[in-house]
Amino acid sequence: MQNQNELLGRAEDFADQFLRYSKNYLPHIARLCLVSTFLEDGLRMWWQWHEQREYMDISWGCGYFIATLFVVINLVGQLGGVFMVLFRKKVEVACGLLLFIVVLQTIAYQILWDMQFLFRNLALVGGLALVLAESKKEARSIFAGVPSLGENKPKTYLMLGGRILLVFMFLTLVRFEFSVMQIFQIVIGGLLMALVAVGYKTKLSAFLLVLWLNVFNIYVNAWWSIPAYKPMRDFLKYDFFQTLSVIGGLLMLISLGPGGVSMDEHKKQW
Repeated sequence: MQNQNELLGRAEDFADQFLRYSKNYLPHIARLCLVSTFLEDGLRMWWQWHEQREYMDISWGCGYFIATLFVVINLVGQLGGVFMVLFRKKVEVACGLLLFIVVLQTIAYQILWDMQFLFRNLALVGGLALVLAESKKEARSIFAGVPSLGENKPKTYLMLGGRILLVFMFLTLVRFEFSVMQIFQIVIGGLLMALVAVGYKTKLSAFLLVLWLNVFNIYVNAWWSIPAYKPMRDFLKYDFFQTLSVIGGLLMLISLGPGGVSMDEHKKQW
């Protein structure tokens, strides 16, 4: 038991040390990862303009004009939202715009009843909540140099919602196969995601999940190894950037902490 506590303590020290060294650029990396799936999809709308328009026209029978309008909205909305988030210009508007794109695509691509895609989109919404939380300024004290005793409630609840929604990403990775590796993935990954959701040892849990998801993403979603003419390349690329966005959300948690509604925060008051 003592050895386990020592190991846990060392792991926490390493995570804290990583945060100290990376605190100046970690938020920028987190935002870039978070919006990467929107950036990739927005560029794909440009590169596959005709294919996307034809797909919408055939799927919905909506005609040339509506199909073209759908592609334009996705192109401009996603690239515009990405630019605003990366350069921190009207982040609230940017997050609202990207949220609208997520809802629009969920309906347009008819994935509302596909649990895997739906859960990934929910995790993506959680990431946007964390981006929005980062943009919220802390409440200021009326006395200079004295920290405020009040909570920034919108930021607190955005952090809580973001943490919980990120859990949905893990659910899409679960495969009910009786193999040692799969059981290990379910147990360890599930435990870490549960700790993130309740906000206990949040930075350490998120740090370990970032390491695990990066390895998983590079190994499983290696879209660059698939020839360009095969449809599987686009599916793997989609999965890769969606997972990268969730990694960005976890990096944001490492940078910001779990927020006020968390076990970590309540431990400070005990």
